[in-house]
Amino acid sequence: MLRVYNTLSKSKEPFEPVRPGKVGIYLCGPTVYKPSHIGHMVGPVIFDAVKRYLVYSGYDVTLVVNVTDVDDKLIAESNKRGIAMSELAAEMTADYMNNLDALGIDTVDHFPRCTDHIKDIIELTEVLIEKGFAYESHGDVYFEVGKCPDYGKLSRSSSEDLQGDGGGAAARKRAGADFALWKSAKPGEPSWESPWGPGRPGWHIECSAMSKALLGETFDIHGGGLDLVFPHHENELAQSESAHGATFAKYWMHNGLMQASDQVGKLGGRHTRNAEDDQAAQEVGKISKSKGSSAFSDLIDEFDPETVRFFLLSTHYRRPIDYGEQRLREVETGLDAFYRFFKRYERVTGGSFYDITPPDKRTDGEFNPGDDTLLKAVAEYRDKFLASMDDDFNTGGAIAALFDLVRRLNKFIDDEKLEEPGNQDAAKPDVLTRGVTTLRELAATLGLFRRPPKETSAGNDGLTGKLMELLIEIRADARKNKDFTTADKIRNSLAQLGVMLEDRPGGTEWNIQ
Repeated sequence: MLRVYNTLSKSKEPFEPVRPGKVGIYLCGPTVYKPSHIGHMVGPVIFDAVKRYLVYSGYDVTLVVNVTDVDDKLIAESNKRGIAMSELAAEMTADYMNNLDALGIDTVDHFPRCTDHIKDIIELTEVLIEKGFAYESHGDVYFEVGKCPDYGKLSRSSSEDLQGDGGGAAARKRAGADFALWKSAKPGEPSWESPWGPGRPGWHIECSAMSKALLGETFDIHGGGLDLVFPHHENELAQSESAHGATFAKYWMHNGLMQASDQVGKLGGRHTRNAEDDQAAQEVGKISKSKGSSAFSDLIDEFDPETVRFFLLSTHYRRPIDYGEQRLREVETGLDAFYRFFKRYERVTGGSFYDITPPDKRTDGEFNPGDDTLLKAVAEYRDKFLASMDDDFNTGGAIAALFDLVRRLNKFIDDEKLEEPGNQDAAKPDVLTRGVTTLRELAATLGLFRRPPKETSAGNDGLTGKLMELLIEIRADARKNKDFTTADKIRNSLAQLGVMLEDRPGGTEWNIQ
């Protein structure tokens, strides 16, 4: 049975959707005032994989990722650049969408924008005023935190922990913890007409209104980064449940924060790798726009997007992510083990891994291994993969099972000598294909290995490839003439340059590590 860790209860709970067979997920997206960085990709990659796995498990899933396109930061940046806020938002939203596309995130059903839901926001604010949970003051509207008796149940925080606005806003509020639902417009700011005069939405009310419009008053999963638990998600929960008198989100899933490698483990000696629910610990070294993090589009110019996706899924989503170039290089090396195996499979069978059509439902992927040793191992690794994903979407454990599976498939090729010329036992490649089909099936639930990696200038059709063929030929002649000193020098010198040679029955292959 699938179990999900719920931030609200601080425990893993059996996953039982509000409506049997259907799942609604709302993920807080970006405020689009600067180009996206890698931190903005964490949630979308995780919840893209979550949706894929839920669909694979038989659920009908609707995934919503919002875009905040009106905010103080947007106004400040648009003024700085001398362009309209809407123009800035459109530019940065396009950047965000391009990055999602590069990472293969194509399962999102709705990308609602705040400015398209002003009517919904005003109507929700009116309901809160009518029910006595909110009040108007000089063109602003505030949620009165003191009227919400269970405020803080998500974050275990109290109204005293909520920092109030300074300046004129403080004088217009009944209590410092009250937060804005509607902000009166200052001269020159973008604004919309409302019953309280021209203004714009507060941050928290946006998500409450958009989630209700697309998923209803109660839905299944609300996701976001750990840094959003308080005050954003706490305030969303308070205003939504106050307005509707019903549960807002049944499960709250919060991913760990992206951290620079040299910051992991800071903060008074606490090691952030183990601080799954410790927001303060993870905030140290958190990658953000304010810390000058580089644009994600620059990162995928240097690293293949599949490397980045694999990296983001290689740990449990609730843990902080240790980010750095060295870590990405390590992931590249790990991925290469899969790419090398795909080439071996093609040499053995003549078919491409990428042409295999895997089962797209969990029940369809079940098979009887019989007495076959390999297929018994394949079934075992499949069970391990599914058990990891059923345990709070543990993609890190699932990927470990994929590594075990590909190692076992490689061993089968070696033990059966399937790459040796003249091996005519057709049954063995068929068994191998059965195992590889399971590998493709499981990888697909994570959105991995959907298409071949892009060829680079180091490909065999380029100058580098031709030079490598020449060196391999010279080394082969040296070995034939028992000149092992020269042969070893070629291998070792290439290894120092990051080029690894693999001697196989069908010839020598090379790979850049």
